[in-house]
Amino acid sequence: MAQKSSHAARKKGGVWKILLVLVVLLALAVGGALLFARNEISGNGRPGAEVTVSIPQGSGVSAIAQKLKDAGVIRSTYLFRWYVGQKGAASKLQYGDFTLQKSACSYDAIIAALSTYAKAETVRVTIPEGTTAIAIAQKMEAAGLCSAEDFLKEANEGDFSKYAFWQYVPDDADAPDRFMKCEGYLFPETYEFLKDDTVHNYVATFYAQFDAQITEEMYAELEKQAMTLPELITLASFVQEEAGNSQDSNVAQVFRNRLADGSPYPRLQSNTSSHIQSDDDNNYLWNWVAPYYGGWDKIPENIVAAYDTYSCTGLPAGPISNPGLAAIKAALTPEPDEAAKNAYFFVTDLKGSYYYAHTLSEHNANCKTAAAVNKSMNTEK
Repeated sequence: MAQKSSHAARKKGGVWKILLVLVVLLALAVGGALLFARNEISGNGRPGAEVTVSIPQGSGVSAIAQKLKDAGVIRSTYLFRWYVGQKGAASKLQYGDFTLQKSACSYDAIIAALSTYAKAETVRVTIPEGTTAIAIAQKMEAAGLCSAEDFLKEANEGDFSKYAFWQYVPDDADAPDRFMKCEGYLFPETYEFLKDDTVHNYVATFYAQFDAQITEEMYAELEKQAMTLPELITLASFVQEEAGNSQDSNVAQVFRNRLADGSPYPRLQSNTSSHIQSDDDNNYLWNWVAPYYGGWDKIPENIVAAYDTYSCTGLPAGPISNPGLAAIKAALTPEPDEAAKNAYFFVTDLKGSYYYAHTLSEHNANCKTAAAVNKSMNTEK
């Protein structure tokens, strides 16, 4: 019995020795990690050369941390992200070109440097609401940032899956009659672009801004209405073109009335996208699609059929411009005046007045009224 007790004691002692070793190793690992973190945060590494780190506009903390690590300024992206979060400094970090020292900058010094706006060579580009994708590409080219062709190619073919909205935009194979995948999602705004940045980053700036506009509440409302994001943006683009003012909700309601089940007028019938009736109209097919293909007669038949709102039932195959937030909200949840609540028609005069009608006969009468106003204005000239 004494021998068994002695054997058990030795076995128990061996287990404790193993546990002790494990505890010591764990303590050393924790201590090493804490020492690394302290030295990393304090910038106690061996000083290296100065490097210039370029932070693109719109970069989040993760992207900034990766840029810093790639340049050798920090060693741990995770630790830097955590520290920035602890300091509540994420919103202070700027874009631009920053000169920093490899391995010897404390995190506080890095945050201070990145929180000071760095003078970088930038170009300001203003995109008005309702600008088409082709016009935006032309503006980017005119600003000397990239060619219009490269911009459109990246906007239509690039990988932007990191943005939530992109998953709802069908690929070309699933939307064979659509003119351009990017149309509608290049959010109109005034931007400051870094010169010599990549075309991908230029396009991403537009898409990031669009992505920020579409909230979880808006996605929930879309689901409630059984409406897709492309349908919303397509409708909003027509609201933008036909109104883009205080009449957004009224015009949106008219279009939604036409699109409703059982509507006696299931076509949008908007001169903003139709067979050309007048060169004075801002007509998507005539002014933008036709030149892209080299002439009206060279537009593929399926594209004309899909975008001519006088012939296609319901919405066309895609947006006809890039609408602003007001038009998007009006298209999603319009708040119409009584005159437009049940209307199927509207017409405007040169003074900017809108006339709404429920029946075709009422609309024809409104058209005469608008024509009389226009005639009087032309006579006054």
